Amino acid sequence: MITPDIQRLEAFLIMTTTAPVTDWNVQQLDDLSGKRYLITGGNSGIGYEAAAHLRRANADVFIASRSASKGSEAAVRLSQITGGGAVEIINLDLASLDSVRDANDEIRRHTDGLDAVINNAGIMQTPQQQTADGFELQFGTNHLGHFMLNHLIFDLVAARSGRIVPVSSIAHLRAPGINFDDPMHANDYSATTVYSHSKLANIMYGLELARRLDAAASNVICATAHPGYSATNLQSTGPTGFFKLLYKVSNRLMAQSAADGAVPEVLAAAGNEARNGAYYGPTKRGDTQGPVGESRISDVAKNTHDASRLWTLSEELLGIEWTIS
Repeated sequence: MITPDIQRLEAFLIMTTTAPVTDWNVQQLDDLSGKRYLITGGNSGIGYEAAAHLRRANADVFIASRSASKGSEAAVRLSQITGGGAVEIINLDLASLDSVRDANDEIRRHTDGLDAVINNAGIMQTPQQQTADGFELQFGTNHLGHFMLNHLIFDLVAARSGRIVPVSSIAHLRAPGINFDDPMHANDYSATTVYSHSKLANIMYGLELARRLDAAASNVICATAHPGYSATNLQSTGPTGFFKLLYKVSNRLMAQSAADGAVPEVLAAAGNEARNGAYYGPTKRGDTQGPVGESRISDVAKNTHDASRLWTLSEELLGIEWTIS
């Protein structure tokens, strides 16, 4: 019989002997027939393109969308893409814990297992606002909403020895750390600083989840990804004033396509090369675009003590206890 200690040793040997991933592309995917993937924010931008890549490999895709009409429109377009697999719409607003709970119930009406959940949805540089539950909007949507969703559907991912894919950003490199004294930034709100804060939370959470999965010898893995600088409506729906004007120009001159930005998410969710605890993204021009591989992680994000504190803080804010076993 293979004991948990032997399983942990085997996982460690795989992680330390596997060559780093470089220049990965979606043509390396296996036939994904029968595989099921949930993508938050899958109705547009990078999430939609990730769903399209997976569908071309014959996967079933579940599009979690805040807007029912936009979700339905995306489903129609995805159904027209050559490839097999079902396309289902899940209503989800990550800024409402009631909506997250309802989405969990809805997902279970469609499937008894998921091969991966991609935490793609997010907002950027919004004016100071709150979620339905009183959390700062960017931290509450980008981090807490996904933390809650992953907690609720973890058994569905485990049922298929699947993957959880947090999605961070190169913006995390600018964040000085998690503000544990004022995590909602009620006293010093800056749209840009708080966005970086939420993206730092995403990668710290992803690395901490990977460590907890490893310690529990879980059959689930967590690989985090980021899209580099990709042109999507993220730059137009959140930022205001100067930044909104700036992105109109920089999107044309500097950004890669949303289809290219989705590749790291697809690698983390479905690539054979993905490993627990890895961080994938573009690797050229300051990790904004180019070949997909192992990406840079800030020293702040590698702080295991603060990552554990973030996990505990998230549980306390959400009123849950999530033990990986």
